[in-house]
Amino acid sequence: MTIALIGFAVLMLLILLRMPIAFAMGVVGFIGYAALGDWNFNGALTVSAKRLIDTAQDYGLSVIPMFILMGNLLTRAGMSQELYRVCHAFLGHYRGGLAMATVAACGCFSAISGSSLATSATMAKVAMPAMRSYGYSDGLASASIAAGGTLGILIPPSVILIIYGVLTEQSIRDLFAAGFIPGILGIFFYLLATKYVVWRKPSEGPKGEKVPFNEKITALKSVTGVVGLFLLVIGGIYLGIFTPTEAAGVGAGGAFLIALYRRSLSIPVLKEILIDTARTSTMLFGVIIGALIYSNFVNRAGLPNELVNWLGDWDVEPIFIILAIIGIYILLGTVFESLSMLLLTVPIFYPLVASLGLDLVWFGIVVVVVTEISLITPPVGLNVFVLSSVVKDIKTSTIFKGVTPFWCADILRLLLLIFIPALSLWLPSIL
Repeated sequence: MTIALIGFAVLMLLILLRMPIAFAMGVVGFIGYAALGDWNFNGALTVSAKRLIDTAQDYGLSVIPMFILMGNLLTRAGMSQELYRVCHAFLGHYRGGLAMATVAACGCFSAISGSSLATSATMAKVAMPAMRSYGYSDGLASASIAAGGTLGILIPPSVILIIYGVLTEQSIRDLFAAGFIPGILGIFFYLLATKYVVWRKPSEGPKGEKVPFNEKITALKSVTGVVGLFLLVIGGIYLGIFTPTEAAGVGAGGAFLIALYRRSLSIPVLKEILIDTARTSTMLFGVIIGALIYSNFVNRAGLPNELVNWLGDWDVEPIFIILAIIGIYILLGTVFESLSMLLLTVPIFYPLVASLGLDLVWFGIVVVVVTEISLITPPVGLNVFVLSSVVKDIKTSTIFKGVTPFWCADILRLLLLIFIPALSLWLPSIL
């Protein structure tokens, strides 16, 4: 137990010193495992090497590069602009409508990118000029992008959910199904937050022009390909037609055909897309391997079992333990970015949650929603800093102030998911 706590403290220190989290977790896990075996480095090396080889050869993990490739191809095909155009056509004429269109477009784009940071960076370039041209305040405009971008890690296909599934050995299909309704709830609550902002101060989000019906139909036709691809991929997973890995391959192939049809591909562009996909996938695989090596150390040290025994002595209801874990996540979210926080804590907390008899799929959705909240929580709020780097003339303080109603909406959604587990578990149960 002492070695486990020392290892955790050293890991915190290495991360604060800016060591990449994959290396920090791998180093601490390797040395900690050796220390538990009377400094048997050969044993630690064998276990770590097995983890590395098993992960690299895991056919199921090919879902990660395939979904990343799908998102990169559709982004290059200009689908972010088309999705925003559709949402703008149907919502833009309402007060605050462009901000609501931005949230809806972020939700749709999240379903094809699977990345919050990519969603925020892409939609900032698409939506920000339009909202400014209609006189929207910088606070509401930037907040709708930053908050909407957080949906990228929850709405399937989500890379974060895949990583959680790998760490906890849960079904990717069930996690994707469980994330759908909470993701739609997130969009709905963000729309309500936007309505609240413009109700309180109408000048924050003036009305836009009403788009003629025929233009709405034209806008809808432009996204039929990507909507059809999403329904094919996610519907195929939900209905059991594809495994997630097969669906990712179908999605990447379909995205390639859509990009070809839209004439957005050339040899240099395709090369750039493949290199970016390989770079991102390599980073994620490195992080997963480091986390699994660290998980070996934590489990052998018995830290999860000690937590179970310690909490058992308290004799409290499981819901209070879950609320305490959520409080820890919210505090960590103020200083750590989302992926780091997930990888640090899941190996410790998920055995505890399992011992309480709680559903790990439900817990995964709760953890991802808390991780979403951390993306817009000061002082780190990674989505906020990504947005401020794209739109350089807006202060981060302005974005953080504007995002407050959206943050409150997220807290309300989190409480609903905690106290009504059926919101997450109903869809997986009927599938």
